[in-house]
Amino acid sequence: MTAEELFPTVLAGRVALCVQCHTLTNAPVAVRWIQSNSGPGTTLYACPDHAAELAPGPLPGELERGA
Repeated sequence: MTAEELFPTVLAGRVALCVQCHTLTNAPVAVRWIQSNSGPGTTLYACPDHAAELAPGPLPGELERGA
């Protein structure tokens, strides 16, 4: 075993991949929600720098039927 296998990198707190610059961010901002035909939908996140550039898409609860 290598040292990386014995002691993997653990990221603290909420971490997500930015959809614009593809880097990990510790302060993710939800910018899109993709509905799935089977199973739960997927939330896409952006870093704070790119969140303002992306037009907000539908988020969970915004596409509820009958509303």
